[in-house]
Amino acid sequence: MPHPDSLPTWAQDASLGIFVHWGAYSVPAWAETTGALGTVPEETWFTHNAYAEWYANTIRIPGSPAAAHHDTVHGGRPYHAFLDQWQAENYDPSDWARLFRGAGADYVIPVTKHHDGICLWDAPGSQTPTTVAAGPRRDLLDPLARATRQAGMRFGVYYSGGLDWAFAEHPPITRDEDLDTHRPIGADYAAYASAHVADLIDRYRPSVLWNDINWPDAGKEDGSLERLLVHYREVVPDGIVNDRWGAPVWDYRTSEYAHDVANEAGSNWEHTRGLGFSFGFNQVEDASLTLSPRELARLYADIVSRGGRLLLNVGPDASGRIPEVQRRTLEGVGEFMAGAKPLTTRRRPLTGDAVTVRGADWWRTWSHGDQIVVVADREDVHAQSADGRTVTVLALPQE
Repeated sequence: MPHPDSLPTWAQDASLGIFVHWGAYSVPAWAETTGALGTVPEETWFTHNAYAEWYANTIRIPGSPAAAHHDTVHGGRPYHAFLDQWQAENYDPSDWARLFRGAGADYVIPVTKHHDGICLWDAPGSQTPTTVAAGPRRDLLDPLARATRQAGMRFGVYYSGGLDWAFAEHPPITRDEDLDTHRPIGADYAAYASAHVADLIDRYRPSVLWNDINWPDAGKEDGSLERLLVHYREVVPDGIVNDRWGAPVWDYRTSEYAHDVANEAGSNWEHTRGLGFSFGFNQVEDASLTLSPRELARLYADIVSRGGRLLLNVGPDASGRIPEVQRRTLEGVGEFMAGAKPLTTRRRPLTGDAVTVRGADWWRTWSHGDQIVVVADREDVHAQSADGRTVTVLALPQE
């Protein structure tokens, strides 16, 4: 398996990425706020799914609150009708990039195709539903790629290789086992997905290739996945690949909310979550269900102190606006991140006795070059290193 020091320098130094879940599911923009993944019992998670981007699946589960909501509010219309309603009329990728960069982001990863099968670019395949052929009627990825890079950040792509509800009919997923039994695995889907990802690689040259759920079994068995990733390495020599392919091809491990936290070890991992319980925009999530700047800074410091990166999701509304409740947090954490980010390159976790901290109820530490960094819950703390190194103390935002 890869070693953390085999990652390119940019990935070793990066500490914050921005995930963007934006799709036809942003039109209904609804899910129950049941809790974080990994904290809700499996037997109730899918029926009461807190992920708004799973709307197309949840409304198909008989008796689910989402199904009742869909019938009442949307008259039970087919899910793909939301694609035509999705106009993206207020989409301003330059504004997004400024906001993300101001929050300290190193890289941005938009969803290019989620489980609903809708592609946000002119993806190959005559049967592929895209935002170029319907809804917004344009490529939504290219302007974001350009704005992201112009703002000094890396650009990556998310692709759902494991699930595609538009490709073939499958029963709704109601339990974890269904993630495997209800996914397309044949050569036809392997060729379809491979053509999509190869096109993403050639068009956008993404620094991160972020697959989700799994990859079709036929593609793992016939060598096409291996060939696809060889092609990726040739096109993007310093690109990195995540661990959700169902095959040992990854450069780093991932966790999601409270799920797969065993992967949070060493310095070769990435923790992902939304600002609330959902990735896709959920109109139900207000400020009480959204991380505050202080809570975000605390989460970030904890992850950095343990050697990881945070991939924080933003869910725009259907028009393309970043909801104010999310923008508030991203803007509010900016001052803290401006002080913290320069101290996260070449970072290394510290042992518990490397520094003594007094006057704080909560703190995290890490090593940065020849100094020690302490992030604490208040400003008036005293910190001293055991070996005489300089200690820099940063306070969390007040709110």
